[in-house]
Amino acid sequence: MLIFHNPSHHLHAGRQEMFRGRLVPCHETPARLDHVMSELQRRPMGALHTPGEADMALIRRIHAPRYLDFLATAWTEWIALDPANAELDILPSVWPGRGLRYDVEPRNFSARVGLFSFDAGTPMNAGTWEAALAGAACAIDAAHSVAGGAGVSMALTRPPGHHAGPDFFGGYCFLNNSALAAQALRDAGAARVAVLDVDYHHGNGTQTIFYERADVFTASIHGDPSTEYPFYLGHADETGQGEGAGCNLNIPLPAGTDFEVWQQALQRALDEVARMGAEALVVPLGVDTFEGDPISRFKLRSADYLRMGQMLASAKLPTVFVMEGGYAVAEVGVNVVNVLEGFLG
Repeated sequence: MLIFHNPSHHLHAGRQEMFRGRLVPCHETPARLDHVMSELQRRPMGALHTPGEADMALIRRIHAPRYLDFLATAWTEWIALDPANAELDILPSVWPGRGLRYDVEPRNFSARVGLFSFDAGTPMNAGTWEAALAGAACAIDAAHSVAGGAGVSMALTRPPGHHAGPDFFGGYCFLNNSALAAQALRDAGAARVAVLDVDYHHGNGTQTIFYERADVFTASIHGDPSTEYPFYLGHADETGQGEGAGCNLNIPLPAGTDFEVWQQALQRALDEVARMGAEALVVPLGVDTFEGDPISRFKLRSADYLRMGQMLASAKLPTVFVMEGGYAVAEVGVNVVNVLEGFLG
C-alpha cells in the first residue's frame, strides 16, 4: 500500500466552531492525523510518500473557479480588513437563504464567506488553503498510483473533504478529496468509478458533484439526515438525476446502529458497486462511526474496523482510501489502521 500523507495539514488548525448553540474548541484538529501517523509507525501498512504539486486543472473540473479564487485569497482579504484579524478565525455570519441570489458575488467580505459556506462550524485560518491544496494533491497522487497498478493507496490528509461541493465549504471540508480521486481515476481510463462513503455523516458534497453523472456511482452509509448533520441531504429517495439517474445510493441508518446492522448496509452498497460495473473504488474513510465519537451516534467498536476492511477488499477493485472524519481523537489511529489491516489481510 502507498500512503500519501499531507505534510502541511497542521497549518490548518481552527480555534473554534459553532456547535449546538455555542462557540467551542474545534473537534477537527491536527492531533487526529498525528494519531494515525503514530499508529502507522507501530503497525506499518506501506510506504509513506509526500505528494507533488496539486493538479489545478483537475481541481477546476470539480470546483468552480470563483470558489477556488475565494479560498486562495480569503485570508489575505481578512487581514487586509484589519491586521488584528490575524488572531481570529474566519467564520460566516450571513448566508443567502431561500429566495436570495447565489449568482451575484458580493464585494463585501462577510457576504462572500456566507455565499461559499453552509455552516458556522468550519473555520478558516492562515494555513487553510495550503493544507487543503496539499490534501488534494495527496488524493490525486493516490489515485494516480492505483491507476498505475498499485492496487490500493491512501490519501492520509486533513482537513477532510466529502462535505465540500462544487462551490461551497462546510463540515470542516474545503476541497473534495474523494471527488478529486474519482475524477483522476476516470481520467486515467476507468470507465466507471464508485465512491463508497463510510463516514458517519452523509457526503453531501460528493453527491452534489456527481449527481447528474453516470460515470461515477456514489453510495453513502450514514446517520439519518432527519436527525443528523448535514440534515438537508442524504435521504434514501435521492437516487441521481438526468444522466445520473440511478447512480446514487443513500443508506441512512438510525442513531444507535451497531456493526451487525451496519455491515448489512455495507454489503448492500458493495453489491450495488458490483452491479454498476465499477472498475475502481474510492472509499471516503471516516471512523466517526465509532461508539466513542463525541459528535456521532453509531456503535461500532475498534475490532469492527478490521471486518470493515475485509469487506471492502471483497470488492476486488483497485481502491483509494481517503481520510475523512473521526473525532474520538485518541482512537482514530487504531480504527483507521484497523481498516487498512483488514483490507490488506
